[in-house]
Amino acid sequence: MRGAFILAASGLVDGKKCSTHWLSEPLFREMFPKVELVPDRIITDEQGIYSSGGANSFFNLLLHLVEKYTNRDIAILLSKYFAIEIDRTSQSAFIMFKGQKDHPDDSVREIQSYIESNFAERITVDQLTSHFAISRRSLERRFKKATRNTVTEYIQRVKIEAAKKGFETSRKNISEIMYEVGYSDNKAFRTLFKRTTGLSPVEYRKNTTATCRCPRDINRGD
Repeated sequence: MRGAFILAASGLVDGKKCSTHWLSEPLFREMFPKVELVPDRIITDEQGIYSSGGANSFFNLLLHLVEKYTNRDIAILLSKYFAIEIDRTSQSAFIMFKGQKDHPDDSVREIQSYIESNFAERITVDQLTSHFAISRRSLERRFKKATRNTVTEYIQRVKIEAAKKGFETSRKNISEIMYEVGYSDNKAFRTLFKRTTGLSPVEYRKNTTATCRCPRDINRGD
C-alpha cells in the first residue's frame, strides 16, 4: 500500500494506471489526482512500471513477473507450490462500500443516508428529487461531484453491499437475498452483483462463507 503512494509521489505514474489497497482509495485520489487509480485491479503493468492492490496482492504481482519474464508453466508451478490463485485479477470482492461522505455537501449526505436506510425499497432518481425537493439536473450534478458516483450507481452499490452482508451472515438463498435488497429481476441482480464484485452471488458466498452455504442454493443450481 505504501509502495503505491511512494510510486505516485515520484510522478512516474502520472497519467498511468495504478492500483493500491481499496481502503486507501479516497486519500490516494486526493493526493495524486493525475494518476489513473484503478482500485479494483490486483496488479497494473504500465510500460514497465508495476503496482499491486491490497496486502497479499503482492504475490499475484510476483507471479505476473515470473510469467512475463519466464513462461506460463513456471508461473503455474509456483502458484501451486505457494497456493496462490494465479489468474485472480480483481480485488472487487474484498471492497467494503461505506459511501463517500467526506465532502461538504450536507444535502447530498442527507440523500446518501436516506438511500442507505431504505435500500430494501425500489428507489428511483425521480423519487429522490420529489422527496428532497431538488431538480433532477441539480441532484445528478451535485451527487456526482460529491461522491464520484451517479445517483443510480450509488443506489446499486448500497444494495449490493447489503446483499454481500446477507450472503456472509445468513443461510438464505440467492432469491431471498435479492428480494431483501429490493430487486425482483434475477438476471439483472446477478449481472450487477458480478459486475460489482467480480464474482457471481454463489461464487461470492462460496469464497467468503463456505460454512453458510445454503443447501437450497446447491439443489437449485444457483
